[in-house]
Amino acid sequence: MADTRSLMREVAPKLAELTSEVLFGDVWEQPDLSKRDRSLITVAALIALYRTDQLRNHLRRALENGVTRQEIGAVITHMAFYAGWPTAANAVRVAKEVFDEMGV
Repeated sequence: MADTRSLMREVAPKLAELTSEVLFGDVWEQPDLSKRDRSLITVAALIALYRTDQLRNHLRRALENGVTRQEIGAVITHMAFYAGWPTAANAVRVAKEVFDEMGV
């Protein structure tokens, strides 16, 4: 299956452009928060919203931005109390898949 960016370019090219230029080209580049902090915030939001596909991609990004496996585990645990146990349990499964895939 094609990756999300390829699908987006094919199905919704303007959304792909906005994602690339505005979200990742501008918002993620603002100096007021580090990319590491942005990753932690994004992972927490995606856990809370039960956005599994996006969580998978942002867990990868978080690891690349210096967030550790232990910190991701701590975020998942913290979110269990605010977003519910099922969302945390889902995030554990997704995180394990990403950790295994990335060898961390």
